[in-house]
Amino acid sequence: MWLKRIVIIVLLGLPMNVEAGPLGYTMDLIYGEHNTRGIKLAYHYNSKFLRRYIDKLDVYFETSINFWEYGRSNKHDTNFVISVSPIIHYPLMQIGGRQVFLEFGIGASLLDDVHFAGNDVSTHYQFEDRLGLLAHFGKSSLGVRWLHYSNAGIKRPNPGLDFFSLSYTRRF
Repeated sequence: MWLKRIVIIVLLGLPMNVEAGPLGYTMDLIYGEHNTRGIKLAYHYNSKFLRRYIDKLDVYFETSINFWEYGRSNKHDTNFVISVSPIIHYPLMQIGGRQVFLEFGIGASLLDDVHFAGNDVSTHYQFEDRLGLLAHFGKSSLGVRWLHYSNAGIKRPNPGLDFFSLSYTRRF
């Protein structure tokens, strides 16, 4: 029950505290260690805060839910994760007339289960690090990302979990 309350607070309450700007959603197909697969559904809201200082640098805030699955039916495991992350977005280059952006960020995550994919990650609270490349196509973007979840050594063991994702973003 407490997890539902946190999800509702994060998904509905946080966006109202951020400077108004374009909104959007992202869907990631996640692939990780030990044949882990999943989906990440995210809502993001842009802030023009950093543009006052550096014209090309932008930041957006992302609230997401993740569903991870590991293994086969005889050794099957799932996990549910919610995350909130500030993401820095920087134009890197143009390829074929399309702008390519570099993104990076560190956010906070809450894992439903600390035992996942044969790992004991020790704490429900984890940091979500990311590094990605995205190409814009009008109001849509396609991208690849590396995601790393870790408790930053707060408690041992701390094996971390690494994922790659293919993402689709739509701004409105």
